[in-house]
Amino acid sequence: MKGEVGVIGLGIMGGAMAANLRERGWRVVGFDLDPARCAELAQKGVEIAEDVPGLACAVRTIITSLPSPAAVAAVAREIAGAGLECRTVCETSTLALDDKNAAEQILAEAGHVLLDCPLSGTGAQARNRDLVVYASGDAASIAACRDIFADFARQAHDLGAFGNGTKMKFVANLLVAIHNVAAAEAMVLAMKAGLDPGQVVRLVGAGAGGSRVFDLRAPLMVEESYEPATMKISTWQKDMAVIGAFAAKLGAPTPLFSATEPYYAAAMSQGRGNEDTAAVCAVLEAMAGMTRG
Repeated sequence: MKGEVGVIGLGIMGGAMAANLRERGWRVVGFDLDPARCAELAQKGVEIAEDVPGLACAVRTIITSLPSPAAVAAVAREIAGAGLECRTVCETSTLALDDKNAAEQILAEAGHVLLDCPLSGTGAQARNRDLVVYASGDAASIAACRDIFADFARQAHDLGAFGNGTKMKFVANLLVAIHNVAAAEAMVLAMKAGLDPGQVVRLVGAGAGGSRVFDLRAPLMVEESYEPATMKISTWQKDMAVIGAFAAKLGAPTPLFSATEPYYAAAMSQGRGNEDTAAVCAVLEAMAGMTRG
């Protein structure tokens, strides 16, 4: 075994990280409130802890991938209350800075280290170890986690002071929101014009108009393949709200980002919350009066 690591939250991202780390030779201890997710990861060799304190007792380095500020705070309190020696917690969720800072304080008061480590990438990228880690916080602790990061991500960067990782994630996700709707807009235009959508994906991706988001999402748009989601629209709505509030607090104009919001909201209103964000293409198709045979 290379070493030991815990993963709390075995959803799309956390489950992929846990599976990849186990495959690369780590002893991985996992925990999730969903028994089905625990059972799925157990089949891949992940040991399942009975609870958060039990996991924290078993390992010294912990990755958290959680759905809400309340969940992050609850996990921080459980680790802090376990009466353990210093644990390093790599918090990978996309949250407001105030929520990350609150969790950091809870853990610091109990002698633990929280690293702010949001991820750039989709669920599909997580499965393929194609993530980028935006780590920030204690430099020595980040350095000590490099081998762990290397076995579930293609890059990991130390961005300095705690919180800088989250700020970088906001910048990256702002662009993802724009590129995703732009890809859908382009695909609907192409289909309305009678072009072969598969050829459009190949040629645009090879040219100046391509992007990583286009490469990832345009094929899903061609196939109308929106489930299982690599990023659920309902989760994306939460992330967008956090980014919008952050930009507004700074007084930074975000006209293109703001222009995408109605299309994600429309997808939610159409009952597409559990679908991939690529499903905004279906929203634009309806607006264009399109029906596919």
